[in-house]
Amino acid sequence: MKINLFLLLLIGGSYFSQAQDYYYPERNENWKEKPPESFDLKPKQIQEAVDFALANEYSGGRDLRVAILKGFAREPYHQILGPTKKHGGPAGMILKNGYVIAEWGDTKRVDMTFSVTKSYLSTLAGVALDKGLIASTDNLLTDYVWDTTFDGEHNKKITWDHLLTQSSDWSGSIWGLHDWADRPPKEGAIDDWKNRALNEPGAYFKYNDVRVNVLSYSLLNVWRKPLPQVLKAEIMDPIGASSTWRWFGYRNSWTPIDGVQVESVSGGGHSGGGLFISTEDHARFGMLFLSKGSWDGKQLLSESWIEKATTASAANQNYGYLWWLNKKGQRYWEGAAENIYYAAGFGGNFIVVIPDQDVVVVTRWLEPSKVTSFMEKVLKAIE
Repeated sequence: MKINLFLLLLIGGSYFSQAQDYYYPERNENWKEKPPESFDLKPKQIQEAVDFALANEYSGGRDLRVAILKGFAREPYHQILGPTKKHGGPAGMILKNGYVIAEWGDTKRVDMTFSVTKSYLSTLAGVALDKGLIASTDNLLTDYVWDTTFDGEHNKKITWDHLLTQSSDWSGSIWGLHDWADRPPKEGAIDDWKNRALNEPGAYFKYNDVRVNVLSYSLLNVWRKPLPQVLKAEIMDPIGASSTWRWFGYRNSWTPIDGVQVESVSGGGHSGGGLFISTEDHARFGMLFLSKGSWDGKQLLSESWIEKATTASAANQNYGYLWWLNKKGQRYWEGAAENIYYAAGFGGNFIVVIPDQDVVVVTRWLEPSKVTSFMEKVLKAIE
């Protein structure tokens, strides 16, 4: 018994020691910094990465309303339905064990973050699963949403897993936006896209904001209260995020929930809206995932969910539950660990989690074609 108790104390002490290795900033605290060399990292190479990010600002211009319209110009009937905001200059942070080892730009400025929003949305599905509001990601959506959203022979076969991995091939329209008009193929025309053969749910990956908005609407039906309120209570307040972030939908994305009109928020800024947030709040979110769902000893999100969210899907080995994965494939960072994962958004917005090095990288408004080069510099600096 004494031996067992000793082992228990030893294991518990080891766990406690590991947990204390991470620093978690308090709300409104000036984020603590440490020089890279205190972690045996390479300060010169880190500065080179920072200089590279500053020198390679997103080339689409700072007026994001214009950038959105240009970027999605070939989509039929594309329109901006939600708020937009001109963005600031390049900004970012590199954290090691929670401490800032490098930062650049205005890290408190609130900007649009486009599809990085998807990883926050995915997290609310995780909290719903942890709380038993969703029994399993293999459940059919028709078990939770009984209006016409999942009517039809194809749509009725869609599960939470299919929506979370962008492999549902959901067919329809929501908030006036059509699934077939979102990032249409280069070949064919409107009639071809409308009348395409549907892929079996789970079999084919297609990045599609309309279907992500279907996921958001479905989660709203599960939580039965505005998703920004859920995110605030379950995640952002517990991790000490600022009060400056906002999450928007569209001017027409309102729906009755228990007799009250509630906005169904969007999963990105493709048509405006989505999450508007600071670099520092992104860094806190990244730290939550780095520490496997725990924040300063409090488990906010189960480790099992994080494992699910960062496991390659059957339809795309580079994609989990609305997180990109560094697996060998089209988006592989050559030579980098395959357990790296990241949230990515239009205009060069990224939250990168590097578990093996206890590092989180946030970068804003970095030219997308330069992200791989930037990460190569970061990885060489921290190896």
